[in-house]
Amino acid sequence: MKKSLHTQTRQIANRLARIEGHVAAIRSMVLEDRPCPDVLTQLAAVGAALDQVGRLVLSDHLAHCVVDAARRGDARRTLADLEAALERYFR
Repeated sequence: MKKSLHTQTRQIANRLARIEGHVAAIRSMVLEDRPCPDVLTQLAAVGAALDQVGRLVLSDHLAHCVVDAARRGDARRTLADLEAALERYFR
């Protein structure tokens, strides 16, 4: 198994687990017919939490994968892959 260059894997996984719990709670709110403004507030919170995870993944990728690729002389391809991923992310 290849050793990961990422240092934030555990933190990212923990944040995603919290988001899963939050989404489950929102589902319960919907099933309980809770007020729409309350549901929307919680949906906005989940969206913000996902954005934070995205920034953490990007930061970790830049600090480790891109730097490592530059050291190996493979920065051009890595940057092209990053650009494509960012285009998909920001659609």
